Amino acid sequence: MAFPLRYIVLKPLLTEKSTNALDNCNRYAFRVAIEANKNVIKSAIEKLFDVKVIDVKTATLPGKVKRTKKGVFKTKKFKKAYVKIKEGQKIEFFKGI
Repeated sequence: MAFPLRYIVLKPLLTEKSTNALDNCNRYAFRVAIEANKNVIKSAIEKLFDVKVIDVKTATLPGKVKRTKKGVFKTKKFKKAYVKIKEGQKIEFFKGI
């Protein structure tokens, strides 16, 4: 896969579930490209944040059905990755704030 790194890791997921995973087992959550596999995600995280990745778990979530005044539509499916990094390292999402 010849995508630039910014197209593989789309954004961090900052939810209650991902914060609990970070506190309990040093695991960060990211929204990633649907085509990305675990090896590509691992190398992208290591290059972007300069950390050592131990484990990557992925989940592809189906789109949701949304209902509006104009009708019914379905959102796109997306993939999220839970990345476990080496003990003692951390990723700073908000530097300088």
